[in-house]
Amino acid sequence: MFLRRSFNWPTRNYPSSFSELTQLKNQMDQLFEGLSGTAPTTGAGVFPLINVTENQDAYRIRAELPGIKAGELDITVTGKSLSIAGERKISEETDGARYHRRERESGSFRRMVSLPGPVDADKVEAGCANGVLTLVLPKSEEAKPRQIAVK
Repeated sequence: MFLRRSFNWPTRNYPSSFSELTQLKNQMDQLFEGLSGTAPTTGAGVFPLINVTENQDAYRIRAELPGIKAGELDITVTGKSLSIAGERKISEETDGARYHRRERESGSFRRMVSLPGPVDADKVEAGCANGVLTLVLPKSEEAKPRQIAVK
């Protein structure tokens, strides 16, 4: 580089090692855009979004499930794991409309959550309001912390 600048040597366009990869990615994006008629998307990520909290007696799960009825869910608790399964159905545009952005996906889903400890599966409570599924999973007796008195 010093020689090129100092002695006015011809400078060739030396691409960086990543510029060819960037160019290839852009060409692939253009190809997929041409096939689908819309810009490619990376998807909405993991569905449903879940928060897991814990207190002394139970684990609490909150899952965002907009547009899914409670009766259409399959919830299974075994040992230290929770499974939430179902299908999200989104109606298609039928009047010849073209999508400019499509981020809401439809189809079957299954979400597995590992819990820190075992739960009492017979006492699990579930409720769904405003598109939010709330599960209360009581800890099993052996998983609950015990207060030990010192004598």
